[in-house]
Amino acid sequence: MVCPRCISTVTRVLQKAGLEVNQVTLGEATVALPKDYANFNQVNSDLLQEGFELIADPEKQVSEKIKTILIDYLEHYQTNYEPVTTSSFLSEKTGIPYPQLSKIFSRQENITIEKYFIKLKIEKVKELLSYGQLTLSEIAFNLKYSSVQHLSNQFKKVTGISVSEYKHAATPSRNSLDALI
Repeated sequence: MVCPRCISTVTRVLQKAGLEVNQVTLGEATVALPKDYANFNQVNSDLLQEGFELIADPEKQVSEKIKTILIDYLEHYQTNYEPVTTSSFLSEKTGIPYPQLSKIFSRQENITIEKYFIKLKIEKVKELLSYGQLTLSEIAFNLKYSSVQHLSNQFKKVTGISVSEYKHAATPSRNSLDALI
């Protein structure tokens, strides 16, 4: 979930299912669960119709939590002059040692955390390019690239096209954050 409309939709579905919703945030819902509650299949079906799903597998839950935290980290990363490392940020937010997080994520998603974070950064580059308010140098600086050339090389490696080609495309493509893998 990445928007207020998503949070509203999930809240509505959970309340309709008779659950007391405590909190719905990016990728997570906290509910008061009655002892005899047995409508998980119906809730999951209702959520699936809205484009969401319940995740029962503990490792998949950790993997999804990592994705959510990395989106938060990207914002933190841009706004702090010297951001903490990805591994420290993830371990602090989850309470799980980074090597364990890395193994779980790689096993669940078939991509490393580092490569996934690069994909997130490239989507952020696309977003910033679409606004047209920052130069490529400013975008590179904001996203902590060592140079514009480094950003350009990584952009081409991930997307298959150059930054210039992307900027001049009739309909530049962007991926939803939940479709990066």
